Amino acid sequence: MVRGLYTAWTGMANEQKRLDIISNNLANAATVGYKQDNVTSQSFDDVLTIKIKDASELFHERPIGKMKLGVKLGEVYTDFGQGSLRETSNTFDVALEGKGFFQVSVADKNGNEQTFYTRDGSFTMTHEGNIVDMNGNKLIGEGGNISVPVDASDIVIDTDGSVFADGVLVDKILITDFEDYNYLKKYGENMYSLVEGGTQIPSEASVHQGFTEQSNVNVVAEMVDMIAITRAYEANQKVIQTVDNTLEQAASVGKV
Repeated sequence: MVRGLYTAWTGMANEQKRLDIISNNLANAATVGYKQDNVTSQSFDDVLTIKIKDASELFHERPIGKMKLGVKLGEVYTDFGQGSLRETSNTFDVALEGKGFFQVSVADKNGNEQTFYTRDGSFTMTHEGNIVDMNGNKLIGEGGNISVPVDASDIVIDTDGSVFADGVLVDKILITDFEDYNYLKKYGENMYSLVEGGTQIPSEASVHQGFTEQSNVNVVAEMVDMIAITRAYEANQKVIQTVDNTLEQAASVGKV
């Protein structure tokens, strides 16, 4: 019976974690460039159940089969699938079609800059001419942080990332890809950091000016999964309640 409590508890813990991940996906369903998280579940390894100290078996131990010991959370992974493109007509909004990431320079409180990667192409221009994201982080080009003349009347961003101001090439957006996305770690603010061992490779993604890439979250599918998770959680709750009532009755019989 105690094993039943433990098995049901592992199921509840697993469903709670899955629910947390789905809730985060739904909360970011409208976040530009967001990539949804998913999780795998797996059962604990089978163990061989053995019958011991049974007089009918002359006290010899006898295998009587295998038993599952519950479920455990597997790998939490990010789905980097392409999101749909939405036209905004904003000059500095850019979307990537294909594999790759923008690079942005993030400064800490001491002014030290570090490079992070994002699919969020919602950029704007500051009074100084710097192209920055919604948090003020500067977009990186082949020549460093991209800056355009503040008096330029026509800004054009080509499909290869080249930035033109009144017909003059200013810089080219630096877009990079990676051999293995397992080396990317979610940093926060819709950005990723590259952990040690990750390798950058050239990106073949196309840049679309005046568009943003929407999240790849399928809201309907996530809602269906949420309902299934809720029902599974409730089923495990009922198992625990049933086992608890059984133990209470057994304790009462023992007192008698």
